[in-house]
Amino acid sequence: MAEHGSDSVNTPPPGQVPGGPPAAPPDAATTSRPELLAALSLAIDLGLGQPMEHMLRSTLLGLRLADRLGIGPAGRGRIYYANLLAWIGCHADSHELAALFGDDIAFRADYYFIDAHGLPMLSLMLRHTGTDLPRVQRTLRKSQFAATATTVVRALILSHCTSAGRLANRVGLDPGLPGILGHTFERWDGKGLPAGRSGVEIPLEMRIAQLADTAEVFLRTAGLSAAVRTVGERRGTQFDPELADMFCAHAAELTDGLLELDPWPAALAAAPEEAALAGAELDGVLAAMGDFADLKSPWTAGHSRQVAALAAGAAQHRGFAEAQVLELRRAGWVHDLGRMGVSNGVWDKAGPLSAMDRERLQLYPFLSARILGRVPGMWHVAEIAGAHRERLDGSGYPHGLGAAELDPGARILAAADAFQSWLEPRPHRAAMPSSGAAARLREEVGAGRLEGSAVDSVLVAAGQKEARRRILPSGLTARELEVLRLLCRGMDNKTIARELFIAAKTARNHVEHIYEKTGASNRVTATLFALDAGLWERSARP
Repeated sequence: MAEHGSDSVNTPPPGQVPGGPPAAPPDAATTSRPELLAALSLAIDLGLGQPMEHMLRSTLLGLRLADRLGIGPAGRGRIYYANLLAWIGCHADSHELAALFGDDIAFRADYYFIDAHGLPMLSLMLRHTGTDLPRVQRTLRKSQFAATATTVVRALILSHCTSAGRLANRVGLDPGLPGILGHTFERWDGKGLPAGRSGVEIPLEMRIAQLADTAEVFLRTAGLSAAVRTVGERRGTQFDPELADMFCAHAAELTDGLLELDPWPAALAAAPEEAALAGAELDGVLAAMGDFADLKSPWTAGHSRQVAALAAGAAQHRGFAEAQVLELRRAGWVHDLGRMGVSNGVWDKAGPLSAMDRERLQLYPFLSARILGRVPGMWHVAEIAGAHRERLDGSGYPHGLGAAELDPGARILAAADAFQSWLEPRPHRAAMPSSGAAARLREEVGAGRLEGSAVDSVLVAAGQKEARRRILPSGLTARELEVLRLLCRGMDNKTIARELFIAAKTARNHVEHIYEKTGASNRVTATLFALDAGLWERSARP
């Protein structure tokens, strides 16, 4: 999804050529639920305004607390996922949060540095209210918000907790986990939300997660003494006093090496033992992750589902192998995970984007690839997903890749995402009818940005009749395309003339026009143009 008007992200597995086919089938048995949810936690980190792997380190700290308490395997498993996904619902209120406070991500980042109740919480909210308004209007907005703050915040937190529970169910976690996640904003002193529960009414798993989450932020940003001081100050208010005392008494041991180790392998090594995911179960988790990303804005609800269906349908129309179709469907589900790293102040903006806004927006496909690229069985899916905003002429983002670097799957996903995005309304424009979106796609083909065959297949997948006449790049005519394909097969002008039953002089004229229009100077460069533009495939050779 995108619009509103570098180096490779991942290191491929040994023996795999960058941009080439996956080293293993996309239904890789090496993919596990902990791996996918660890990847999902990286997206959660972005939405919290924290660096990636914050939740992984928090999870490791939570497990160290659990070990000191002598908690058994079942409880330890719940603590693992409660820590990893405590903020899984944070995306669901991003639209409303941005409407109130401008930058939802900046607000959440600042949230860690207050004991979130009473005057500190009200002060934080007022500080972020109306930041983009002139002084008089900002003052009025603050007054209006102060009168309704409790009601507004309760509604936001309820939204967070509800969506967190549903997503936990969707990804196949312990049936008790949604209830645990529903206590994310409750406090030991009973001054939390949404239910005002207190003390041991709050599940132990969540009490551990709350402390570990905050302690990691202060440990990383200000050092061990700051983490100990903050936990001590919030003892008996936000945090369970016994847990706070344990942390403060053993902080050096509990946090030993936490900032130096690689949290990804460490967290996965500590994960509950689960069988590898495959087939429908794997697909269910990936589809849930796509829905998770789409909920960041009401403008994109259901977007990834539709893109996945279009991309898979287009791949089937093109005659892709079943494994390739499945891989493309999966890339469609997860292509927008990186949207979590961009504020809704950008996504939901009705007016023109600033240069800074555009720079932030154009980062999100990179983030999508980086998030999922940590999972070995999903490397090629991540690569395709991260390229869905690239264009054949190099005008796309995030890396400005050109035709030679975009495989057929990436070209289809780019066309599917563009078509679906134009069908959906955005803050700055109304939704386009199907015919209008199709016309826009064909304009992109004519401009050399999208591949004609990919666009044709996406439109067929969308239920449109197959185009009788394609719009060809560089202004080529249908006859010139025929000649170009024969050139690619190594034919000279006389052979082309015999093949097409035309005069040799006519064939020569067509070849000259092709060279002029495409910037080619000989058969080799014309062939490269045809390959890059998707006008000829090596497999089509007799």
